[in-house]
Amino acid sequence: MLLFNPISTPFTLKPTAHHHNHRRNLTVFSQIQPIPIPITTTSLSISDESLRSKGFNLHRTITDLNLDHLNSVFVAVGFPRRDTEKIQIALENTDSLLWIEYEKTKRPVAFARATGDGVFNAIIWDVVVDPNFQGIGLGKAVMEKLVTDLLRKGITNIALYSEPRVLGFYRPLGFVADPDGIRGMVYSRRKNKK
Repeated sequence: MLLFNPISTPFTLKPTAHHHNHRRNLTVFSQIQPIPIPITTTSLSISDESLRSKGFNLHRTITDLNLDHLNSVFVAVGFPRRDTEKIQIALENTDSLLWIEYEKTKRPVAFARATGDGVFNAIIWDVVVDPNFQGIGLGKAVMEKLVTDLLRKGITNIALYSEPRVLGFYRPLGFVADPDGIRGMVYSRRKNKK
């Protein structure tokens, strides 16, 4: 498990005055206080305008997201094929998500989402980039923007699970393994063999 180290974040943050809860189709108005930790003020590496100029559209809702196409991206990166009805339920229970669509094909080519309690904690899941579009900054773009969205909500305890081969991708984005000796644990149905 990797945890986000908010002290080293390279993102500009501007607290917002309202929060939209897309699952329940209502708007909750609340004043989010600025995060009381030092945050540097450099900009995101890829702006929304830059993405558009390269033929990509950024989305923050599941509107227009074809789940069969998203499932194809999951499979292309080595995830197991998933039941699209279950993907739908998972996305309806997701607090924040981002996906990038390639304008020419109208297909998703990058995706990431986060679940959590909406206040203190979030876990990032399903970070994928279509192999045909890897290496051009789309993964970094969705991660930076997702983390920024979470930080704007005041959520600073951000975790994710990562395969060892991609740890180097997450470290420059502010994630650290085992900070202060913290270890992630996962429930296992297997009984301990003694």
